[in-house]
Amino acid sequence: MKVAWYGNKIKITLFNGYQWFCQVFEKLGPSLYDFLKRNRYQPFPVELVREFGRQLLESVAYMHELRLIHTDLKPENILLVSSEYIKVPSSKKNSQDEIHFKCLPKSSAIKLIDFGSTAFDNQEHTSIVSTRHYRAPEIILGLGWSLPCDIWSVGCILVELCSGEALFQTHENLEHLAMMERVLGPVPEHMIRKASSSAQKYFRRGTRLNWPEGAVTRESIRAVRKLHRLKDLVARNADHSKASLADLLYGLLRFEPSERLTAQEALDHPFFRIPGPT
Repeated sequence: MKVAWYGNKIKITLFNGYQWFCQVFEKLGPSLYDFLKRNRYQPFPVELVREFGRQLLESVAYMHELRLIHTDLKPENILLVSSEYIKVPSSKKNSQDEIHFKCLPKSSAIKLIDFGSTAFDNQEHTSIVSTRHYRAPEIILGLGWSLPCDIWSVGCILVELCSGEALFQTHENLEHLAMMERVLGPVPEHMIRKASSSAQKYFRRGTRLNWPEGAVTRESIRAVRKLHRLKDLVARNADHSKASLADLLYGLLRFEPSERLTAQEALDHPFFRIPGPT
């Protein structure tokens, strides 16, 4: 067996002539999802969410300048550069008033990974992309997708980082749309009218979501009903930054793709007008 280096690639030649190329990357820390999980899904402070969001949007802005769509943005694909963390007292206490602790990363530096499903804006697109919880409404409705589908995913990620839980925890399209309406208001009628034939079944008379009539289970109805409006959800987790964060999220999570903020517009939002990452 022979091994040769080519930049950040390793070429491995076996005795039978077969060759393998392996890319080598720097060692990074855990994903933001893994960090949340280890932290018992306690949310990040808003200051950290701000720095994570800034870097994520900078990465997305760069990709979108190249007309590249990531298509699979989620906390699992955002890695902390360092594994180091500190323990701080948590606001949560048990019935005996014992002090609990939560972990915070020492550095807010992150890197975006997993470009396996990345697509150019002008190439042929598959009908379904993005991991379910972060999938934009235009994908579910069969309206096609482009750069703004990444922006929707960023909005979902920021909500999850500041709340500790995925915004839309669902595995079924109708329930997913019902959750979106619960959090953000009704789907615009013009999008419903243009929806694909396979998506029309989610609506009654072509204008109203078939919910809760079309719900598969009572548990599904309860899962939707327990969700809060976006502004209320942010108010529960963002304290002094709730107004600017809510305004940013409403810009990222607009149903109509053409009305969403671009990554660069989001970076210019007042929510990010403070010093950069540590």
